[in-house]
Amino acid sequence: TTKRSSTTTLKHLIKRSALYQYQSSGDTVEGETYDLSLFSPCKINLFLRILRKRPDNFHDLASLFQTVGFGDVLHFKLLPTETQDADGNSHINSEDELLCDMDGVPLDKTNLVLRAVDLIREKTGITDKFFKVNLVKQVPAQAGLGGGSGNAATAMFGVNELLGRPATHEQLVEWSGELGSDITFFLSLGSAYCTGRGEIMTPVSPLPAGTKLIIVKPNIGLSTPAVFKALDYDQLSTADPESLLQQFLSGATVSDVPADAYVNDLEQPAFDVLPELRALKDELETVGGFDRVMMSGSGTSIFCMGQP
Repeated sequence: TTKRSSTTTLKHLIKRSALYQYQSSGDTVEGETYDLSLFSPCKINLFLRILRKRPDNFHDLASLFQTVGFGDVLHFKLLPTETQDADGNSHINSEDELLCDMDGVPLDKTNLVLRAVDLIREKTGITDKFFKVNLVKQVPAQAGLGGGSGNAATAMFGVNELLGRPATHEQLVEWSGELGSDITFFLSLGSAYCTGRGEIMTPVSPLPAGTKLIIVKPNIGLSTPAVFKALDYDQLSTADPESLLQQFLSGATVSDVPADAYVNDLEQPAFDVLPELRALKDELETVGGFDRVMMSGSGTSIFCMGQP
């Protein structure tokens, strides 16, 4: 029996991304009203091929990314230029403020959310505006679900909105690659074929919504560098990623796609580093009702298509 804390049930695969699926003029959180609230979904990799190691020590990959109906919420407030303290003294606001309800999430400039806000200021030249961001977190770290990357993309979008949209959507996509490989995807409509380091995004037709999905996240994580360090290049799949893509795009539902199209080249190194993860996948494959079972990204989450 899997504990509730380590298993998340997602109701469906969604067609649209964080930026369009849920947006409000601002929710009230702990008595404070924000200017804008955005849903920030996580993602799964329906296939993930590692093609080669590059001279810069990154890897070229080809992957079909898909957002799912589970994620975080970011609340944004544009701070006034000046505030007054209890003594009536005025202070110029010159820094952002980040709040988060999940223990262990950094609240300084190592967090991609604040780095995304900095990037928008740098690129637009609007350097005198600062923000309060409240991150209500559900997506765990080191899960292969892209939670931090999704938060960064949502922060870029949200800050751009509150500044009056000085940047075009195309500019946001272009700039996002400076923050990380997966961030570009979260500026798509939810389904995209990603190549290069993951930052070259080709939008594809939205995959059919409504597929039941369960994600199992064990109470242990794996860092992406540790997984890549254990990669055995001789064990990489030889499947053509373009052929895999066509199989997903031509299927009536994602669970109709043949099992051998669900390829993740990072399962081998992740399972070698953490053998109990392989045992978990083997156990989940025996559960009746699950059509497909595969690790997402570099792990440690395993997604199961279907419903037991």
